[in-house]
Amino acid sequence: MTEFRPSRFEILPTIIKNLLIINGLVFLAQNTIGKSPAIAAQLDDLFALHAWQSGLFRPWQLVTHMFMHGGFWHIVGNMFALWMFGSILENLWGSKRFLIFYFICGLGAAFIHLLFLSYELTPMMHDYASIVSRHSNGSAAALTDAIMQFGRKYQLQYAADPRLVSFIDANPGDTGIANQLFKVVTDYYEKNIDMATIGASGAVFGVLAAFVYLFPNTYIYLYFLVPIKAKWLGLIYFGYEVFYAFENSAGDNVARWAHIGGAIVGLLMVMTWNKTNKKTFY
Repeated sequence: MTEFRPSRFEILPTIIKNLLIINGLVFLAQNTIGKSPAIAAQLDDLFALHAWQSGLFRPWQLVTHMFMHGGFWHIVGNMFALWMFGSILENLWGSKRFLIFYFICGLGAAFIHLLFLSYELTPMMHDYASIVSRHSNGSAAALTDAIMQFGRKYQLQYAADPRLVSFIDANPGDTGIANQLFKVVTDYYEKNIDMATIGASGAVFGVLAAFVYLFPNTYIYLYFLVPIKAKWLGLIYFGYEVFYAFENSAGDNVARWAHIGGAIVGLLMVMTWNKTNKKTFY
């Protein structure tokens, strides 16, 4: 095989077909049963992946989050990539090995994502614990000071409000404003600690990494027109994810470390499985 041209869905390997069906059914459920905001929130609380520091974390979320998606293009992109690269791997390895590979990549991606999420959340947890301690001690001035420091550190809007800053300077011990700000900070903290992660992207990145390793010189046609070898596409895409993972831009809600983790786990697995056949690259 020297090149790969995406075509219409003709013959689907068993596991790929079933993964597409299950993901499609779950997405349908999310957009019918979960159309109500209250029910959608309950579904996310139960089945999306949460940080293990969150009270919403459940062990089964390591698997269930892989079958949930945040929107039409999210699921289309993931399922198209799964079919395009995964069908080749399943035909090469067989259904059982591919299924094992897919779920290990997804679990590995989730675990690495949780590790980095824990690393990012730990300072915030420590800072918020300090605020809670001061709130319990009953000193409004100390509480307000800690909340303002928290707001400046995490670039929250209230900390840059000149009218609020002037009021606090003039009334440092005001209990009412201290309690209001404590609620604002608590809402912000809970929103971050309970943030949900969904999508099959981590497992799909593992599939992509395996394809790139096994078929580095195969041509992929971007937008069905522009030819590029799989190895260059893989390197560019991986570099893109690493760059934005370290940049950690505000407003970027993509689980970059899950993508990177899935790719690393997939690469390590395929290198191990293929160690007796290292010279066969297509």
